Amino acid sequence: MNANKKIYFASDFHLGVPTYEKSLEREKLIVKWLDEIKVDAQEIYLMGDLFDFWFEYKYTAPKGFIRLLGKIAEIVDSGIPVCFFTGNHDMWMFDYLPKELGVTIYTKPITKNFNGKLFYLGHGDGLGPGDNGYKFIKSVFSNPFCQWLFARLHPNFAMGMANFWSRKSRISNGPKDEIFSGEENEWLVVYAKEVLQKEHFDYFIFGHRHLPLKIKVRENSLYVNLGEWIKYNSYAVFDGTNLELKYFSN
Repeated sequence: MNANKKIYFASDFHLGVPTYEKSLEREKLIVKWLDEIKVDAQEIYLMGDLFDFWFEYKYTAPKGFIRLLGKIAEIVDSGIPVCFFTGNHDMWMFDYLPKELGVTIYTKPITKNFNGKLFYLGHGDGLGPGDNGYKFIKSVFSNPFCQWLFARLHPNFAMGMANFWSRKSRISNGPKDEIFSGEENEWLVVYAKEVLQKEHFDYFIFGHRHLPLKIKVRENSLYVNLGEWIKYNSYAVFDGTNLELKYFSN
């Protein structure tokens, strides 16, 4: 890493809910955060569920979010790499955002070495034990033929239907996301410990959980969940030596 530079991580903006007005307010706050961190950012990782729903047709992409997309394009054009991870709400990112913004998109977890520290990075959906219902649904949604079938629907109908169910899912699962019920019940903690039996990592960084967490999973290994931006405005930053979980206020 370059001297005085930092790596930033954030996840789960869920832009588009619960209302247009609230989403726009949150989008402006995220843009303000990006404006602040671009001063010393070496790389930025936005790790899934940036949008509460996203599906790209061949010639059509979702309306809105222009402030965020424009800011990311500006940051990439300035020479700072920005990486997107697909989440369970926006797994249908294809080639539009890489072409227009210059971002790199990851659909699966990746490993990185920053300043000699090993990082395991992913959105977190479908990892670890349990959640078998979602794992089955994800296998359907990620199937190219199923995506082709969905793209045959008119965007007005398809996106309206998808946004309706996306909002219901977010509303119904929201309260459960804020409950910490012990390490043994945190699927991503269990998953991190399973990975550590085969290979060492200094940091596991995930989103998806919606609850900001820092948990020691081994003597020299830390699990970090990035939380979300509906309530917490939380993110992580690595300065080359230490990783901190922080909260952005307007």
